[in-house]
Amino acid sequence: MPQADSDAAVRPRLGKVEVVANVASGSVGPTAPDEIAKVLAEFGVTAKVHAAQPGDLIARLKASVDAAPDLLIVLAGDGTARAAAELCGPDGPMMAPLPGGTMNMLPHAVYGTRPWPEALRLALTEGRPRNLGGGCIEGHRFLVAAILGSPALLAPAREAARSGKPKLAFLRAKRAFTRAFTGRLRYSLDGGQREKAEALVLMCPMASKVMHAEDGRLEAAALDPKGAGEILRLGINAMVRDWRLDPAVDDRFCKIARVWSAQGIPAILDGETVKLPSLIDVRYDPKVCRVLAPPKDER
Repeated sequence: MPQADSDAAVRPRLGKVEVVANVASGSVGPTAPDEIAKVLAEFGVTAKVHAAQPGDLIARLKASVDAAPDLLIVLAGDGTARAAAELCGPDGPMMAPLPGGTMNMLPHAVYGTRPWPEALRLALTEGRPRNLGGGCIEGHRFLVAAILGSPALLAPAREAARSGKPKLAFLRAKRAFTRAFTGRLRYSLDGGQREKAEALVLMCPMASKVMHAEDGRLEAAALDPKGAGEILRLGINAMVRDWRLDPAVDDRFCKIARVWSAQGIPAILDGETVKLPSLIDVRYDPKVCRVLAPPKDER
């Protein structure tokens, strides 16, 4: 008698699939819903495909999650992907976040840097149900990375540049650099000694290059450049080699990070700007949601 296919034994059943696509996103477009349906048909999968506008996205996501599908496919930006993960939760529908925004931090962490049709095909051929761990801060969750401190002040400049407003982008960037080095963070990792840094970057295992996807901790990189010259050096190192090797970076791991500042802490969570209180705890959550993902080394 032929041996059962062990790989098929873990292949998820996709009898009911919901798709939410933000057709207003520049990298999606109005034809994307039909294109998704065609890709799914290649694999014998039928789905309810919803073309949503920005103002309807959250309501559409909630309705799709309430429909209790085997898989929720989301083609949208980082903020929508993070909202979908929070709505699905650890016990709700499995999700496949496809790159449909500008930065696409979560889709790239799960599927690698590839266009959404390739990411979808990879999910359908190599993907298996996987728990996706992440960080939790003040009721917010992140699944890729949190940037805490003055670098997060550059986010408004980035948004202005994306909107085609170079003068406003310059003014916002100038304001961000003016505020740099004026409100350093204090932090403690897993109850250890108190330390100082200009910024703290916390990365989830799925996104980290130095962790396994199953590692039950966050990568915590403290950035402490002393002036504009060291910021420039850090930026160059980030482009040409592993930025962790820069002497202004202290890279460790933790399950809990306590962070405080004299004023509110600016932050970017998975590409989205958030203003946090002056004292926060960042905790690792081993199961924020479930994703249809290939092994980390196959992305």
